[in-house]
Amino acid sequence: MTVRLKDFYADWCGPCKTQDPILDEIEADYPDVAFEKVDVDDEQEIANQYQVRSLPTLIVENDDGVVDRFVGVTQREDIEAALKQAGA
Repeated sequence: MTVRLKDFYADWCGPCKTQDPILDEIEADYPDVAFEKVDVDDEQEIANQYQVRSLPTLIVENDDGVVDRFVGVTQREDIEAALKQAGA
């Protein structure tokens, strides 16, 4: 089963910059998870499909669909719990 983490961000978003190092650490520790950064300024259609209204928004999904979503800066433990729930 494929587990994906979509990181919806914008270059002008301060909290997104705070989230980045946390995601970098998780990405290094979870090589089997597909990490995808989605710039909402360039990819508005995808952001609309996922109903992204605030940044940063993280969406954890697997082949069955969305498992969890987080809005705002999210702690590593919460993201890891969602990844494990998704099958990582």
